[in-house]
Amino acid sequence: MPNTINPGLEHETDVVIIGAGPCGLFQVFELGLLDMKAHLIDNLDKIGGQCAELYPDKNLYDIPSRPAITGQGLTDDLIKQAEPFAPSYHLNQLTSKIDMQADHIIVTTNLDTTIKCKSLVIAAGSGCFVPRKLPTPGLEEFENKNIFYSVKKRSDFKGKKILIAGGGDSALDYVLGFHKIASDITLIHRRKEFKGVQDSVNKVMNLVDQKEVSFNMGTIKKMTDNGKGQVDITLDDETYIVGVDAVFPFFGLKIELGPIADWGLNLDNNLIAVNTENFETSVPRIFAVGDICTYPGKLKLILSGFHEAALAAKKMFTYCYDDKKYVFRYTTSSKDLQEKLGVK
Repeated sequence: MPNTINPGLEHETDVVIIGAGPCGLFQVFELGLLDMKAHLIDNLDKIGGQCAELYPDKNLYDIPSRPAITGQGLTDDLIKQAEPFAPSYHLNQLTSKIDMQADHIIVTTNLDTTIKCKSLVIAAGSGCFVPRKLPTPGLEEFENKNIFYSVKKRSDFKGKKILIAGGGDSALDYVLGFHKIASDITLIHRRKEFKGVQDSVNKVMNLVDQKEVSFNMGTIKKMTDNGKGQVDITLDDETYIVGVDAVFPFFGLKIELGPIADWGLNLDNNLIAVNTENFETSVPRIFAVGDICTYPGKLKLILSGFHEAALAAKKMFTYCYDDKKYVFRYTTSSKDLQEKLGVK
């Protein structure tokens, strides 16, 4: 089981990784191959970043060697791959302060956890992804009771009446994903044109034509508790939808860099500029990998983040071991590396 740490304690390690998504997890592996230990900090209550939070049961098709793998499946594999190097996870915490010293960094979280390290890696996606909420005032009381911005297990909504709001890929994917699971699905969007992949649009509209999914043009004007654990919804055209168990709004995500924006890094459009030799930022000892970093030709792909993590680890080795020479080795031929990985 992953080693999750209670907040408010002092620690020391080789590298602190901000973000426990796919790139942060693979960074643990690459560091471990070079005898460096890591602690990870993430603002979510789980490991896996966007993969686990936003699309745990949605397939990814561009992970090398995996024709298809779900977000949660990829997360589980990466956690297992990192296990031989015993990373520590600090969840439900934000990195609030970094104190740069001559040969180390002190990282402090919002819950007063402090970690002394030699290098810091920002693998925080594009910062904190915050869902854009329903633009209807006064709906906060329904959040996490009737309003949800993601779902971990579709089966939790088996036989439920649900409403999905939005016209992009996420909204369409949820309609298709809940088909045959929910008892009743209504999709609402302010116009007939959708921004999603045309194949998904065609499939959803086919379900609408077959009356297996209801579609209304409009937005939510009012939501009231009907006293049965459900909500009754009024749209802006006065259409009335009663007895809805769950509402899933999909109006996109907004990016918040949070304290990262105040660390003196070279920022470019809310992204962190790095070099392409080792993905170090404008501040020595601080690196950035994954979607948070930018450089000429950057592709926001998980596989690109894996490449960045491998090269960043090489440079971090020099900060952690002044007296050792970096030696590149293949896991296929190095008995030492295979022993670390538990290969028999």
